[in-house]
Amino acid sequence: MVSADPQETGQRSDYSQLRSNVSSLGHLLGEIIAAANGDDFLALVEKIRRLSKSARVGAEGNSHDELLAVLRNLDNEQLVPVARAFSQFLNLANIADQHHTVSRQMDPLFSASRNLTGNFNALLEEGVAAEAIVAAVNQLSIDLVLTAHPTEIMRRTLIHKHTEIGRCLSQLELSGLTPREQEQLQARLRELVTQIWYGDDFRTERPSPVDEAKWGFAVVEDSLWRAVPEFLRRLDTALFECCGARLPLEAAPVSFGSWMGSDRDGNPNVTAAVTEEVLWLSRWQATELYLQDVTRLVEELSMTVCNEALAGAAAGSHEPYRTVLRQLRDRLKGDLEAIELALKAGERPSGTRTSPLPEGPLLSRADLWQPLELCYQSLRDCGMAAIADGALLDLLRRVRCFGVHLVRHDVRQDSARHTEVLSELTSWLGIGDYAEWDEAARCAFLRQELASRRPLIPPRWSPTPDVAEVLATFAVIARQPREALGAYVISMARQASDVLAVHLLLREAGCPFDLPVAPLFETLDDLSRAREVVSSLLDDSWYRGHIHGRMMVMIGYSDSAKDAGVLAAAWAQYRAQEELLAVCQEHSVKLTLFHGRGGTIGRGGAPAQAALLSQPPGSLQQGLRVTEQGEMIRAKLGWTSLAIKTLALYTSAICRANLQNPPAPRQAWRDLMESLAADSCAVYRGMIREEPDFIDYFRHATPEQELAGLPLGSRPARRRGGGGIESLRAIPWIFAWSQNRLMLPAWLGAGAALQRALDAGHADLLREMASGWPFFATRLSMLEMVYAKADSGLSAHYDACLVPEPLQHLGKTLRAGLQQDIATVLEIVGNPTLLADSPWIRESIQLRNIYTDPLNVLQPELLQRQRQQAQPLLEQAIMVTFAGIAAGMRNTG
Repeated sequence: MVSADPQETGQRSDYSQLRSNVSSLGHLLGEIIAAANGDDFLALVEKIRRLSKSARVGAEGNSHDELLAVLRNLDNEQLVPVARAFSQFLNLANIADQHHTVSRQMDPLFSASRNLTGNFNALLEEGVAAEAIVAAVNQLSIDLVLTAHPTEIMRRTLIHKHTEIGRCLSQLELSGLTPREQEQLQARLRELVTQIWYGDDFRTERPSPVDEAKWGFAVVEDSLWRAVPEFLRRLDTALFECCGARLPLEAAPVSFGSWMGSDRDGNPNVTAAVTEEVLWLSRWQATELYLQDVTRLVEELSMTVCNEALAGAAAGSHEPYRTVLRQLRDRLKGDLEAIELALKAGERPSGTRTSPLPEGPLLSRADLWQPLELCYQSLRDCGMAAIADGALLDLLRRVRCFGVHLVRHDVRQDSARHTEVLSELTSWLGIGDYAEWDEAARCAFLRQELASRRPLIPPRWSPTPDVAEVLATFAVIARQPREALGAYVISMARQASDVLAVHLLLREAGCPFDLPVAPLFETLDDLSRAREVVSSLLDDSWYRGHIHGRMMVMIGYSDSAKDAGVLAAAWAQYRAQEELLAVCQEHSVKLTLFHGRGGTIGRGGAPAQAALLSQPPGSLQQGLRVTEQGEMIRAKLGWTSLAIKTLALYTSAICRANLQNPPAPRQAWRDLMESLAADSCAVYRGMIREEPDFIDYFRHATPEQELAGLPLGSRPARRRGGGGIESLRAIPWIFAWSQNRLMLPAWLGAGAALQRALDAGHADLLREMASGWPFFATRLSMLEMVYAKADSGLSAHYDACLVPEPLQHLGKTLRAGLQQDIATVLEIVGNPTLLADSPWIRESIQLRNIYTDPLNVLQPELLQRQRQQAQPLLEQAIMVTFAGIAAGMRNTG
């Protein structure tokens, strides 16, 4: 939910160190380029940079034409290295920027610790009781669900190098470094940048779902494993300083879920066998991490004094802590061996996996917790709190957060696949075709079967392969411990029967526990019907008794915005949340809202605090559950320091939202918002759906076709072959428009609707909404961000290179609309320029433009040549421009 630019989380006070780091990294890259490619090549790169800067600032002369001429005249051998030079500089600038957000030299108000303390003190000053803050923290639930990486264009090895560069920048900040230590750090930086320049930027093959899952586990190992206990230390300190209370030992305010290897919606590569393998790998990774920590404790906890409880557990051993921890270490080693055997046994020549459970029970969370907590209490009882509250406390908190499965895996499937199963089954049973029944008949059948004690699926039935695969997935679920799983998410859920069908299939698989089944409401129509669907479910006595007073519903951001435009989608999401909260309250059901956001504005992205505080009152009472997608995982959680800051931002925003409810909109605001949503949707759909040439224009003017062939993720770019925009996934839809700098999905329709409201005399009401309603203020802020990153001139250049003349009128119309929309928003916010209240963000975008512009000028030239005669060298250069522009825009999909 945090925006793609880390600097968008707050205004910073001193940027001299940031500029110094950007400059030094740029010079270092230049030296390495000169050494590798020669001084003449570096001079060429520098000439392109100067022309780009002159063209951007509007200097005298024809800098833009000169820049275009230089780029058009590049030799084939120069294409890739020139593109790489600018792409890699943008990556290094981004590293410096990310580092600055957690730098020791930045304003301390924006450090994680000060953020927490400052927010708690602010709440106290506003009249919130200390006891209420303590209660809010104790009830805190932040569940971040890591999803696959179809917008993560970088290889893992490159990400590791970027992380190492950030670590070096942090070390160089430390005072008291000797000249030798400084030289070593500078040498390490040179080594890393040299590795990057001489390395391969991209993976050559599309990753498998298992590869994606391993990437996610690596984020936990490299960052989150350290970040969680450190964040909890800072939260504990802030709570004590402000409220005089401590976090309970059992506190678990943070947890992590995953869709990697278990999200099968439109991804035929995710099978039941893949999901089972990923579940085992997840458990293996957790066990390996715990084994490392316990082994270190065995080495350190050599104390001989203990309390009676530990003495009993250690059977009178002279070194009781080591004795108990060695026993735990040996069990962890046994678990590792058992899991490895299970993985090995699951490999079959056919590629199918039927992993048997290892013999004997594996460790449970309680098995891990008990000996560690025993040692902890003994140390405290015996006056060794300083030892207890060190690495041992960190490990206890990891146990509470990560359990023995590392992450809790959701399973996601399209509702149509469940209908297919029941249709085939009922037809085979001779009782009709479930797919042809109306909703009332479906629900009656499902209720009858759910209430029945006999199995529905006969043993002699042989389903088709597609149906067998769905049933195999349910069988995998049934074999897991409850703690390994988060929820079952139903995409394209449109009626109550979609939810009841999953509950029935879970029962038929023999699932021994109640798994939350979360309908995902995605399109505008689905969001508008969400209350009706949930009301129907809660009116059902079987369902109400089954959920035990708790329900989860997922709100889709990406597809609703692709369906109706950002403004209409945002209002539909807001109203759906309000209505769902109301209907659940009527039935005394606690509702967890699960937000399926992306990093871009077009997919629900916004700065963390702004996004959370702009939601309806009460929407965070059951905590925050949100997807972290694509490159946002790296941008927000990839470094330990960044992850700590992200968790602190979420914590502060959730506590404030729950203790000081955001203002509910006045009726006049609602009425105008309804009109704005309707008008913006009409404009958006009028272009996307009703303009006969739009699809053709889109495919010419953007690199959508070329993006589909990139080895970015395991999932196809389309849910099905052919078709128009409706079959295209939201991610490539956004990615394509960010590449040609028109940024269309993030603004189309919104400005036109706002202008219509101005023309109708609602200027004062709009400004009142902007100042008094966080939801509306955030929408305007995000529009400003998009407009600042859009560029009509570059979009026109793409059209000139790629779009046939009969279609070019569409581009002209859209760019004229963009300029009018910018003027409209500036009139409402009362500022002469975009981002006038966020000068650093504006400056940062302008700085990156100098290095992004050459890539944007070069890319359509390359696309034009590639479309005329495909060549491997052109394809490679195009991929480099994709990566560079993505780095420059910072939020791509």
